[in-house]
Amino acid sequence: MTRDQHPFLDLPAMSAAQFAAIEDQVARLLRTEQDVVITQGEALLPLEGCIRSAAQPGTVALNVITGPYGQTFGNWLRDCGAEVIDLSVPFHTAVTAEQIREALSARPDIDFVSLVHAEAATGNTNPVAEIGAVVREHGALFYLDAVASVGAEPLLPDEWGVDLCVIGAQKAMGGPAGVSAVSVSERAWKRFADNPRAPRRSYLSLLDWKERWVDGGRKALLHAPAQLEMLALGACCERIEAEGLDALTARHAEAARATRAGAAAAGLAPYVHDAKDAAPVATTLRTPEGVDASAVVAEALAVDASLPIAAGGGALAGEMIRVNHYGPDARTEVVERCLAVLGDAVRKVRSI
Repeated sequence: MTRDQHPFLDLPAMSAAQFAAIEDQVARLLRTEQDVVITQGEALLPLEGCIRSAAQPGTVALNVITGPYGQTFGNWLRDCGAEVIDLSVPFHTAVTAEQIREALSARPDIDFVSLVHAEAATGNTNPVAEIGAVVREHGALFYLDAVASVGAEPLLPDEWGVDLCVIGAQKAMGGPAGVSAVSVSERAWKRFADNPRAPRRSYLSLLDWKERWVDGGRKALLHAPAQLEMLALGACCERIEAEGLDALTARHAEAARATRAGAAAAGLAPYVHDAKDAAPVATTLRTPEGVDASAVVAEALAVDASLPIAAGGGALAGEMIRVNHYGPDARTEVVERCLAVLGDAVRKVRSI
């Protein structure tokens, strides 16, 4: 590289072969034989694209709500003309396979099930393997948001019967936010193709990628790829392969365990009651009664702005603190620093 060249700006064009190779890396990460399509935007792009491709008037969808993203999926489904049955559970817990079974038994015509694997915003995670068996037995198409869970806990879309598994790189994978991916089963592709309302000639269109990219042997890209994000995605997949996926998930599990174990000393309590329902990507904590979570977080960040913490969103801002121990921050020393500073902040806010 010459003196006038820039490592981010003066890059050779990405070839279709390079793009396909990174898709193969993602497929290995997901341990899937299904088609994997990398989408050129944050994970909301394939999340919405999948729903708009699969849902239409006549669709009957079971939409599981364990946090804010489940609410968003229900809105998209209704916008597509689907009949939506919302199954909501308290945010301090997880949905069970038996609850899913009961909902499907009550409405045998349900043909689409949407679920978030791990809700980083509320700190819970759902038992997808058990739920997948129930959904597969019923015969509905199974759509899973695994953006927060991928890399932080086991994720086996093929084994669990997931038809649409959407991931993003920006959390446990430790990668960029501007690129995402979805694995698509053959019956999901058929569902898309049979839907006259599925997006076509659109940035939301997955069928365009199927027909022009996958079916064409992945030889010609639809448009210029987001090159920096693609290179970063490939790099983070390489880093995961070097560390080992099992080691990566174990690191996240230990960070979550350490956060729950040390919460009491900081004057905080786990928001998710049962450890088995708690997501390894982030731990949510409840402040003592009368102590505003937003004020505690503000005090803590004034001491150390690099801490991976945030107050809960919306109505939870006054009572919930989220410790985001994912990617490079999934380490016990990071968690211990967060809890030490949060403990001081709780005491300071209480004394005001």
